[in-house]
Amino acid sequence: MDIALRALFLYTFVIFVMRVIGRRELSSLSAVDLVLLIVLGDAIQQGLTQDDYSVTGAVIAVATICAIQVGSSYLTFRSRRARRVLEGDPIVIVQDGRLLEKNLVRERMTPDEVAEEMRTQQIASFDEVQWAIIENNGQISFIKK
Repeated sequence: MDIALRALFLYTFVIFVMRVIGRRELSSLSAVDLVLLIVLGDAIQQGLTQDDYSVTGAVIAVATICAIQVGSSYLTFRSRRARRVLEGDPIVIVQDGRLLEKNLVRERMTPDEVAEEMRTQQIASFDEVQWAIIENNGQISFIKK
């Protein structure tokens, strides 16, 4: 039971950390981010199973995390409020060709990063964009005028 409670706590903590990090950061992992995730995974494993190196302990930990994931997935499917808390809402960062500075600051993005993403989608200037929206997965959708 102790392992299941630690798994529940650590799962909740990791979801919280992911929300704080921000969706834009998670959508573009660099080599440093990959190393951080590996180290984070190892640190969580040590806190999850403590001194229990048994197969039973590992099965309990994995089964608990899988159950929590399935439960949260079902919850976000059934409840808009849970979906907003766990996944967030899309955020508009460009409207009618103008950058919305407040939302850029909220997502810790620069205009240069938005322009770079526009260029990858064959958009030359902000004047061509009616809406730019950061989706829940961190990708930016552009709707042309």
